[in-house]
Amino acid sequence: MEVLILGSNSAAFAYGRHHTAQILKNDNKFFLIDCGEGTQIQMRRYKVKLSRIHAIFISHLHGDHYFGLTGLLNTMHLFGREAKLRLVGPPGLRDVVSLQLSMSRTSLSYPIEFTEWIPETEQLVYEDQKLTVTTIPLDHRIDCSGYFFIEKPKPIRISREAIPDQLSQAEAILLKKGEDVLNLDGSLKFKNEDVTLPPNPSYSYAYCSDTKYMPELAEKIKNTNLIYHESSFTEEMAERATSTFHSTARQAAQVAKDAKANGLLLGHFSSRYSTLDGFLTEAREIFEETELAIEGQTFKVV
Repeated sequence: MEVLILGSNSAAFAYGRHHTAQILKNDNKFFLIDCGEGTQIQMRRYKVKLSRIHAIFISHLHGDHYFGLTGLLNTMHLFGREAKLRLVGPPGLRDVVSLQLSMSRTSLSYPIEFTEWIPETEQLVYEDQKLTVTTIPLDHRIDCSGYFFIEKPKPIRISREAIPDQLSQAEAILLKKGEDVLNLDGSLKFKNEDVTLPPNPSYSYAYCSDTKYMPELAEKIKNTNLIYHESSFTEEMAERATSTFHSTARQAAQVAKDAKANGLLLGHFSSRYSTLDGFLTEAREIFEETELAIEGQTFKVV
């Protein structure tokens, strides 16, 4: 599981920083989280193939988080996409996308499967064989939700050193289920604990978009491997952060510390800051394992 930062600024472009967008890579699937203006240009810059995007998650309907969406959907159409695209977001997202496509008389070459979550509710909005995604209700000026990506428990691993080459696929399936393998006469062929290894660890990523400081958030994302938390301001602007329903770097760090997370990414920087060193210094006083969500950088979820 890895996170590629495409954009990390708040309301306006500034100092080479773009609007919020990032790619979560899990197994062979790519998930786009938020889609501010210029996202598809950033994807081209950092060599992300549009055809690899399996699903898009929009946190809320402020422009710096979704104004790039319709353009991206249209470019996917122009590039001949046929595979279904899952689009998850707040109530009204379907109406916004449908209206823009309708007014431009655009008929996409691929189907979109919409999922609109219920505000102020923790809700399962995506699931596949290896991953679940649930919403994280946040406190912003309009309905806003983060997303909690959690890998499912992984299967037992077969030890290559302990298993002969003639192991059949059916036998391998039994071993991964934790069962012993028997001969046709009922005698023991492979004892599970002798030829298997523990599962690889499962990882989790909590994407916390625009929100006031929420101390209770830490409990909802307890023991997360990596948290992305907005930090529009540093602490001298704490009153401004509260009045605009945003957070400071120190507050984001406190959430990560209380959640006992392994790591924290800060993003959604206000355009009033030309440099970002103050964010990192402030946050690391509370939570040492903090990094800045710098565009073009990839962070492993560990």
